[in-house]
Order: sequence, then structure tokens, then C-alpha cells
Amino acid sequence: MTGTLNLVGFGLSAIGPAIATGMIFAAYINGVARQPEARSVLQPIAFLGFALAEALALFGLVLAFVL
Repeated sequence: MTGTLNLVGFGLSAIGPAIATGMIFAAYINGVARQPEARSVLQPIAFLGFALAEALALFGLVLAFVL
């Protein structure tokens, strides 16, 4: 078997942000379903959490190619 295990490491590191993204939007949908008037407050918080979680995934991708 040839090659490196970098892509396997990236696949494992992508599990965390994927779970975090699901939890963020599940909480957002739950919050809006309970209080629809709070949508304007919850939406920026959800997008900020999504951006931070995806930044971790991109960081893992960069490390997979660098190392």
C-alpha cells in the first residue's frame, strides 16, 4: 500500500465539524419553532457557529496537505 494517511486523518477530523454543524442548526430550528419572533436574534448566532465549525474543517484540510 502506497501513499500517506493524511486523507484518513482529514476524514476523521471532519467528523467533529459535521456533528457540530448538525447540532447548531438543530438548536436553531428548535429555537425558532418555539419562539418565531426570536428568529432575527438566533440567525446570526447560528451562522457564526456554522462559520467557526467549518473553519475547523478547513484547518484540518490544510493540515492534511501540509503534513
